[in-house]
Amino acid sequence: MRLVYHPAGHDEELRVALVELEAGRWRTARQLLLETGTHWTLRTSRTQLLAVAAARSDVVGVWLTEEPDNYDAQLMAVRVAVERALRAHRQQHSQTLEFEMRARRAALLAARRAPYDPVPWVCLVALAQIDTQQLRREHRVMSAEPMLPSGPWGLLYEVNQRDPYNREAYHRVLQFMLALDGLRASSLAAVVDFGWSVAGQRPVGSPLLLLPAYAQIEQRRARVDPLWRRQWAEDPALSYTLNAFHDWFRKAPPGLRSVADLNHLAFALWAGNQYLEAAEVFEAMGPYAAREPWASVHEGAAAADPGEALLLRARAESLSFARNHSPRAGPHP
Repeated sequence: MRLVYHPAGHDEELRVALVELEAGRWRTARQLLLETGTHWTLRTSRTQLLAVAAARSDVVGVWLTEEPDNYDAQLMAVRVAVERALRAHRQQHSQTLEFEMRARRAALLAARRAPYDPVPWVCLVALAQIDTQQLRREHRVMSAEPMLPSGPWGLLYEVNQRDPYNREAYHRVLQFMLALDGLRASSLAAVVDFGWSVAGQRPVGSPLLLLPAYAQIEQRRARVDPLWRRQWAEDPALSYTLNAFHDWFRKAPPGLRSVADLNHLAFALWAGNQYLEAAEVFEAMGPYAAREPWASVHEGAAAADPGEALLLRARAESLSFARNHSPRAGPHP
């Protein structure tokens, strides 16, 4: 099967809007956000992915010029400003702080115009990772959890007041913790503690049940452990993975399951030898794939694309196991 790498996954409406934005046309995105309304899960994810595409051009600027009072246009301008600030930070651009300040001002203005909308606050949480020395007061608030470092917990609180367990906000906090100056073993342990803490609250139906898997994969990036895969078949990693399968994958509406989360869950189940469950996730994924976590967890480099080779191997092994162990499978002739 030919894999399809596209962030929209099964969200066909978003896919069309992304194509239109990349062609310099904004009206489809406008209609998409109008129809999304206050569905915060979709609104957060769709604006994020639209901004990634729009940040390469001035298409949102054109939209804002034509409809300066349209809140969705203003919000997309915030999203694009945040995306450009984060890109500048990753590239160590000399004007990163200027990009960051511009994005922060725009996010605060949007938060004042639409106090019910969590997305401007999500944007402020996202910008926190640029402040690697925690110079801003709002980025060094003490956590209620004694094992966690100071961070943008007040901003996260504002998001939760509007959209409890907002996926992007918690992932942005994870990125903030990983970006702190002087990342050490203790910092990596705090990242894992954060994942366990969030998943331990058992937000049924939420992809944040997968946060421990994301945190554990970040550990893999930081240090090589030849016995690393074995950890996925042992507690607590296995318990958290199975919780995510039963309480998120099995209970969340299929249209709200992102391609990134499906790939992380499929990997965690396969690595933990839970092949029947992994096969179910691979079936739900269909042809849609993500580069991560496969690119970060492969061992060896025999293939031209070892990450894709690992994904295809995991998929084949899981589906083969499921076929051979299905209750409907009769004896082989």
